[in-house]
Amino acid sequence: MQDRTAALKAELIERMEAEREAHLALLQDFLRIRSVNPPGDMREACAFVRGILDRHGVPYEILSAREDMPNIVGKWRAGGPGRHLVLNGHMDVFPAVEDHLWAAERANGRITARGASDMKTGTLASILTYCLLHPHREALQGELTLTVVSDEQSGGRYGTAYLFEEHAGKVLGDCCLNGEPSGLGNVRFMEKGTLRFSLSAEGAGGHGGYPHQAGNPIRQAMAAVDEIYDAFHMREAEMPAEFRRILDDPATVEAANRLLGNGAADTAKRITVNVGILRGGFKATQIPGACEAHLDMRFPVGPERDRARPRLEAIAARHGCRLEVNEAHSYPASSTDPYGEMATILRDNTRALLGREAPPVCSLGGTDTRYWRWRGIPAVICGPSPLSMGTNDEHVTEDEAMAVLKLHLMCALDYLGRAEAPAG
Repeated sequence: MQDRTAALKAELIERMEAEREAHLALLQDFLRIRSVNPPGDMREACAFVRGILDRHGVPYEILSAREDMPNIVGKWRAGGPGRHLVLNGHMDVFPAVEDHLWAAERANGRITARGASDMKTGTLASILTYCLLHPHREALQGELTLTVVSDEQSGGRYGTAYLFEEHAGKVLGDCCLNGEPSGLGNVRFMEKGTLRFSLSAEGAGGHGGYPHQAGNPIRQAMAAVDEIYDAFHMREAEMPAEFRRILDDPATVEAANRLLGNGAADTAKRITVNVGILRGGFKATQIPGACEAHLDMRFPVGPERDRARPRLEAIAARHGCRLEVNEAHSYPASSTDPYGEMATILRDNTRALLGREAPPVCSLGGTDTRYWRWRGIPAVICGPSPLSMGTNDEHVTEDEAMAVLKLHLMCALDYLGRAEAPAG
């Protein structure tokens, strides 16, 4: 079986490289679709993905909580009994101010576009893996499911969360492989938890020259934000000893700093705070009647997230603000075994394809893999560099895009090439 799997892997990777231009052009077409969230309308992107699946003649269905946020779920069974692998990716992307990001132009060996990093490259890897392995399913073991979802960028309420709430039997599986931006040459084993919340303050308002008449809600909100930063931002978190040992390992530190930016290894161990939106007032000469700040906090695995909530409520009250947590977009940290079967498969294939080692690294952003990890199901991430995601220069190199496509195919093939996990 191993010899047959290795031969099939070599054949498919050779074919993928021969069709390199077609795959990169397909990625460009996917990137040109303005699947921005918010507002989150994914119908055009869904139609594009359905076109790929239809051309390959593979089975799928549409499962939706909202008409404008469809989710594509496909499944096929292999020729023999075995495990169930789930591929997961999302269609929605961050908003873009610069219009050139929708041109998806190729220049100097890279494609510049919104979603090139986060995460249409990885989602296309899932789609093509599902399609390209289908003709060879009789030689494989188990089942392969494809989930291409909406709404990941806004918390997943109408995407992966909806699928787990309403169609869990179709998407649980025994293992998940996801293509979120990770950088090549690491295994993302831990993902920080989040608290997303707003702070709001109100007042009577008035003329700016009459501060004795009314308090200023902007000052109240800013004071609360400043205290939250002072209390939490970049404070080293309490975490289980086994996680700290991994994060302190020199190989992990080097990989995190190289792939996620210098300082990332230290940030992985700390609580972070970001105020992303501040709204208040209409003009400089007027005391505003209201102000609202929106914040995002991230916490490593451990008790810090639960401890923070009552402290945040006290800070808000101290400054006359109302705190409201966005529960749909706040969640606990998650983790997976960095030396489990799929993590080992990814590590071996990264070494074989790229000649790189892949030590365990902590994710600094969020992914839908948490829905599997919370249920004890291994979930591994393999995607392009995250460093440009959300910027006006978001891009993926052509070589990196092809490596992500190949690695997903190789890892799925290895997993489905045997009926059960190897002993030991």
